[in-house]
Amino acid sequence: MDDSQIVELYWQRSEQAISETEEKYGGYCYSVAYNVLSSREDAQECVNDTYLAAWDNLPPHRPACLGSFLGKLTRRISISRWRRSSSQKRGGGQVLLALEELDGCVADPRDVEGTFQLKQTVRCLNRFLAALPKTERDVFLRRYFLLDGVKDIAESFGFTESKVKSMLLRTRTRLRTALEKEELQ
Repeated sequence: MDDSQIVELYWQRSEQAISETEEKYGGYCYSVAYNVLSSREDAQECVNDTYLAAWDNLPPHRPACLGSFLGKLTRRISISRWRRSSSQKRGGGQVLLALEELDGCVADPRDVEGTFQLKQTVRCLNRFLAALPKTERDVFLRRYFLLDGVKDIAESFGFTESKVKSMLLRTRTRLRTALEKEELQ
């Protein structure tokens, strides 16, 4: 079943929408959640929460790419769960590593100036990503959006871990330069 048919099932409030979503995107959503949480049980709960969030958000939304929509929901839910668990001194996984790697690139959004700068940073980041060659963009997104480990990225692209690390370092350096050029660093 294609995405538009699944979205239509949500709009019709058919419970079949959940089973079709699980069949087509269950593994993908689980992978996103597991990369954040490193716990099978927590990842599965986040996937179930993703289905509920999709049910609650479709309608009114009608996403053109259901996979991206579900990935974004799963990531948001998983990071929220990770924050709750890490505030209790549990967790870890790839989240902390990825956030530490990007630490020097993004402003603190906890104040008004930081919020404004964050919006400007998002625009700059979108332009930056659009200008990257496809492979570099995919590696960057796998690491910092999907929070995949370096080893997993290397295996899926047929690269060495060293190549992935250096590619990410070069991309972060270019991102930092782009942000500095727009006085966002």
